[in-house]
Parts: sequence; C-alpha cells; structure tokens
Amino acid sequence: MDYFKAMEATNSWMRLGLHYTQMNMAAAEVIAHRVMRMSQGTMSASEAMQMVMEKGSSMALASEKAAMAAVKGSSPVEIATAAIGPLRAATRSNAKRLRG
Repeated sequence: MDYFKAMEATNSWMRLGLHYTQMNMAAAEVIAHRVMRMSQGTMSASEAMQMVMEKGSSMALASEKAAMAAVKGSSPVEIATAAIGPLRAATRSNAKRLRG
C-alpha cells in the first residue's frame, strides 16, 4: 500500500471517529436537556412525541444511506460514515434546538 492510500484510509477512519464522537456528545446533551425538562415538568407534549418518533425515521434514513453506500461498492468505513451521517445531523439539530 503506498503512502497516499494509507493516509486516505487513516483520514477515513479518523473522520468516522470524529463524526461518531460528535454524535455521542450531542446525544448526551439532548438527553440532559430532556431529562431536566421531564424532571421539572416543563417538557411539552410535542417534544415528548418527537423524542419517541424521531428514532424510527432516523434509523430508517441511516439504513438507507448505508445501503446506498454499500451498493456503490464503498469501503466499510465509508458505509459506516454514511450511516452515522443522518444520526449525527439529527442529534446535533436537537441539541442546538434544545439549547434555546
């Protein structure tokens, strides 16, 4: 394996790790906000419904992205990155929305 292919592979794995970490940090923040609102009795019914309903649609989209990457012949790390993309976007969006 030449140097540039090795660097490209390393960058792909590092990108996956970064995206996974960002997703987990945003998820922890969302959980903290929601638990606080539940414990204080200030969580709206729409937020409670969204908390439940968003899981299925996010996982369906993640599965679709992973399947499309696999069909295109992408590497395992690229497939995993494609799957994490929608989950990362949803958790980061929720975290940003719940901060306000």
